[in-house]
Amino acid sequence: MKVENAVYPTADGIKALARDTSSTKIAMLNLLKFREKAVYKDGRSDNISGREAYQRYSNAMTKIVEREGGRILFAGKIAGVVIGEIEGLWDVAAIMEYPSRAAFQRIVTLPEVQEISVHREAGLEGQLLIMTESM
Repeated sequence: MKVENAVYPTADGIKALARDTSSTKIAMLNLLKFREKAVYKDGRSDNISGREAYQRYSNAMTKIVEREGGRILFAGKIAGVVIGEIEGLWDVAAIMEYPSRAAFQRIVTLPEVQEISVHREAGLEGQLLIMTESM
């Protein structure tokens, strides 16, 4: 199994979500790996950790998601692997629920989300975002 952390989804992946007319709720499993120190592309001199930068994003994003009908189901520090093996664990796992795929796409492309994403990008070394739905 190949595992590749990324910071942003592909454009094709986001477009596919927008075309989906299903009204099924989805939950996004976020596996987050933080930078040791935040790196802002605009050169700001905030001397903070990647986790702190991401927390700036997360606090604002949670409010936006809740306003738009979603909610956070779980967030916690990754403590270890019980089954399987992986080189280099993520730092945090979080699960966010969204009303639908199209709602997720709409939320993540809001201008206000683009504005706060500077903190997400500064804080993350990489991420996996796994979409789930009820069986």
